Amino acid sequence: MLQTKTVRVGSNVLIGSGHPIVVQTMCNTHTSDVEATVAQCRRLAAVGSELIRITVPSMKDVPCLEEISRRLRAEGIGTPLVADIHFSPEIAMAVVPIVEKIRINPGNFHPDHEKARELFGKFIEKCKEYGRAIRIGLNHGSLGKYIIDKYGNTPEAMALAAFEWVKMCQEADFHNVVVSLKASNTVVMVQAYRRLAAMMQESGVVYPLHVGVTEAGNGDSGRIKSCVAISTLLSEGIGNTIRVSLTEDPANEIPVAQYLAHRFSSAPAPIGMSEREETILKAACDWGAPLLNHEIDDIPIEDEYLKDEILQACRRRFYKPEYIACPGCGRTLYDLENTFNKVKERTSHFKNVVIAVMGCIVNGPGEMADADYGYVGEGFGKVTLYRKKDPVLRHIPENEAVDKLVELIRRDSEQSDAGGLGD
Repeated sequence: MLQTKTVRVGSNVLIGSGHPIVVQTMCNTHTSDVEATVAQCRRLAAVGSELIRITVPSMKDVPCLEEISRRLRAEGIGTPLVADIHFSPEIAMAVVPIVEKIRINPGNFHPDHEKARELFGKFIEKCKEYGRAIRIGLNHGSLGKYIIDKYGNTPEAMALAAFEWVKMCQEADFHNVVVSLKASNTVVMVQAYRRLAAMMQESGVVYPLHVGVTEAGNGDSGRIKSCVAISTLLSEGIGNTIRVSLTEDPANEIPVAQYLAHRFSSAPAPIGMSEREETILKAACDWGAPLLNHEIDDIPIEDEYLKDEILQACRRRFYKPEYIACPGCGRTLYDLENTFNKVKERTSHFKNVVIAVMGCIVNGPGEMADADYGYVGEGFGKVTLYRKKDPVLRHIPENEAVDKLVELIRRDSEQSDAGGLGD
C-alpha cells in the first residue's frame, strides 16, 4: 500500500493515505457562461462530486470564475473548485486567490523550460501564500517538445517528466501537491503511474495521485476502459482521488467513480445504480488487473459482448475500432457528444483503426497521440481532420466533416489493401 502525504483542498477535502478516495469531475460548460456553469456545479455537487474542475482558457474568463465561486459560496455550496490551466502561467497566477486548487500541465506551462521552472517557482510561492493545492497534471498526448526531446514518449518518460516537477515542489518545501499521469491507452497509463509511484517512494516523499484514463469515450466502452485501468492501480494502493472521464453529461461520471472509490476505500457506495451497470463495472474491475498484468489471456464469462469490451479495454484483443474522445470542457467548440456518437455509428465497420474525436484545436492534436485519425473542432462551425499527427483536411464545415472522415479512412484502407499506402 502506497503511503502518501495528505493534501488539503479547501477547508474539508483531504486527499491521501488514510482517507477515503475522493471523487471528482469537470464542467463541460463554457466558463464565460456563468449561469450555465453555476447550474452545472450545483448539480454536480448534489450528485456527490467532491471536487469540481473548471477550465480557464483565457484571462477574460478569470472574472467569470470569480463570479462562479462567489455565487456557489453564497448558496452554501462549499465544494472546492479546481482551475484547469494550459499554456498560461499568467492565468495560473491570476486564479490562485479564487479557487482552492489549480491544475497545471508541465507539458505546456511555458514553451521555454528554464522559464517554466522560474515561473513555476513563483506560482508555488503564491499557492503557499493562499494555502492552495496544486495538481501537476501530465498527459501522454501533451508532453511538449522539451519532455519528448529529453525523456522520450513512453510511460517512463511521463514519470520522469512529472517527477522533475515533483522535485521542484520538494525543493520549495511545498507539499500540498497531487500528481497525475493520464493516457487514453490503459497499458501506458498503468505503467506510468507505477513508475512514478516507485520514484516517489525512492525519494522518500510520496504525494497523493489523481488517477484516471483520459479521453476514455462514452457508454459501456468508456466505463469499462476507465474501470480496468483505475481498478488495477487502486488494487495496488496507487490512487487517492479519481475522475472517470466520459464524453457525456459529467454527472454520469460520478456513480462510476463512486463505485470504484467504494470498492477500494471507505467512500460511500453509489445510489441507484442499475444491476446491469454494476455487473459491467464489477466485471471490468475483477478482470482488468489479471489481463493488464498478462496473468490471463481470456476471461471465463458467457456474455460475449462484455468479454470483447473488457479484452479491448485491456488492449488484449480488438474487435472494433478503438475510440479516443475527450469529455469536453469550456474549450469545446461544437456538440461533442452527438458528434462522437455519429462518428462511432458511421465508422463501426472499420477494423484495426484508432479514431479520436477532440473538442478543440488547442489541446486536441496533442492529446490524440495514439490515434490513426482525428476529428478536431476549430470553432466557427469548422473542423480539421488528421491522419496520425498530420492535418490533412482543414476548415471543413461541420455538416460535411463526418462524411469526409469516413471517406478518408475508407480511401486509406483501400490503398493499404492494395499495398499503396506508406507508413
